[in-house]
Amino acid sequence: MSNAFTRTLSAGLAALLFTLSGAALAGAPPAKGQAPGWYRMALGDFEVTALSDGTVALPVDKLLTNTTPQHVQQMLARSYLQTPLETSVNGYLINTGSKLVLIDTGAAGLFGPTLGKLVNNLRASGYSPDQVDEVYITHMHADHVGGLMAGNLMVFPNATIRADQREADFWLSQANMDKAPADAKDFFKGAMASLNPYVAAGKFKPFDGDTDLLPGIRAIAARGHTPGHAIYAVESQGQKLVVWGDLMHVAAVQFAEPAVTIQFDSDPKAAAPARKKAFADSAKNGYYVAVAHVAFPGIGKLRADGKGYTWLPTNYSAGK
Repeated sequence: MSNAFTRTLSAGLAALLFTLSGAALAGAPPAKGQAPGWYRMALGDFEVTALSDGTVALPVDKLLTNTTPQHVQQMLARSYLQTPLETSVNGYLINTGSKLVLIDTGAAGLFGPTLGKLVNNLRASGYSPDQVDEVYITHMHADHVGGLMAGNLMVFPNATIRADQREADFWLSQANMDKAPADAKDFFKGAMASLNPYVAAGKFKPFDGDTDLLPGIRAIAARGHTPGHAIYAVESQGQKLVVWGDLMHVAAVQFAEPAVTIQFDSDPKAAAPARKKAFADSAKNGYYVAVAHVAFPGIGKLRADGKGYTWLPTNYSAGK
């Protein structure tokens, strides 16, 4: 067999293998899914871990108030977004070095099949639920408290649960649920199913308004979205992060226009000022904020921009 023939045969076989391999690659189905949803950053001597509970598609053009559906659609389009908007649900784990604190727990099964991933992401991040010492609740909507329970079992059996007393008085009241509109009763049912087992076990410890909870962590009243909505300021070695809960929902709209509210606000006339106050303080002082419904991990800073604000996501860090 001549060298020329051998070279020609080899080249032909190589071309055939390349073609076959290319066809196989092109025919591979999408793998889908994401890496585990957690992101970690240092805050002074503290460690902050953002935990994704998943995303949920929301018809935000119909939900946002003090605006119009057409204007919301225009604002979304400016950010190359559309409605229904895939919306993140985030929780935040704070390791102070002596205490492990989870702020909000996600929805578990209370808000549809695309959520409920927070506990698995907690484990993927290197922690287990039984290590959590305290759970701080911004408010008792289903997507913030549902993760407290798994069926009849307490997910965080060693934790003390903290929330504002006004929040507990409102959502854990059978009388309030009985007089609520039919489409609002599920909010009460979700809160009761999630919190009452901890109440019965003596593991629920409410606070009243602005309260120091642990060295470096303080609850701050930010009422309006719900009667006892609270935010949590976390500080270590001169660095600060404030966990906002539901002070805002749609970054593409409400950062630019803080006066925009949402149907979920119990008291829109109080929610909008609470939002504006938090936005202004964050932009003035340049600290981090962590937001439950901003695209994961939902951590960044604000810069004043005319009558609104520009959202500056935290720069990615691979950690130490």
